[in-house]
Amino acid sequence: MRADHATPSFAERIDLDLVEKGLVASFMALLALRLVPQAIATLSAPILLLLLSESVVVLFILLRRPTRDISRRPADWTLGVAGTLLPLTAIAPEGAPLAPLAVCAGLMGGGFLFQLWAKLTLRRSFGVVAANRGVKASGPYRLIRHPMYAGYALTHVGFLLSGPAWWNLAVYGATLAIAVRRILAEERVLMADPAYRALAEKSRYRLLPLVF
Repeated sequence: MRADHATPSFAERIDLDLVEKGLVASFMALLALRLVPQAIATLSAPILLLLLSESVVVLFILLRRPTRDISRRPADWTLGVAGTLLPLTAIAPEGAPLAPLAVCAGLMGGGFLFQLWAKLTLRRSFGVVAANRGVKASGPYRLIRHPMYAGYALTHVGFLLSGPAWWNLAVYGATLAIAVRRILAEERVLMADPAYRALAEKSRYRLLPLVF
């Protein structure tokens, strides 16, 4: 039998884009069921900002353009799914704030706006698993190569300061470590594209200027 007529494997037939969308939407629904009642009862700004931030993720994933240039490595899928879903397990703030609530809200709001800027720049090129859905070199990508992760980190810091909880500290610490691994996995795929290599020459830092 000719190679071009070979029967595709199950892994080749499965629609990975659809799988990714279903996973993220399902876990977002669970987060909403857990936190929406608290947000309505307390009108907590940190909880409302967190829900809004994660809702935008789901919206962009559901509306994004399909791609076949997506990693099929199990490790990349583990990093992408874990890094996206892990923050959704955060609990409501506990204890006394470590900083004035206005400062916490400012950090969360600034982080949210920065990641939203990145998402609006990506638009339908947004995804959670390493893939090439088109290289964007405008907006915040002129400053750092992975502004969305930077925005999330800032939001998480503000959320932690608003009411420190050991669970959230563990969740967000693990999320940051996973983000670094995700960045390296994404760049392994993207560096095959000359457009991304050109972006990397102009925007030297991935996540934090002068550090990484």
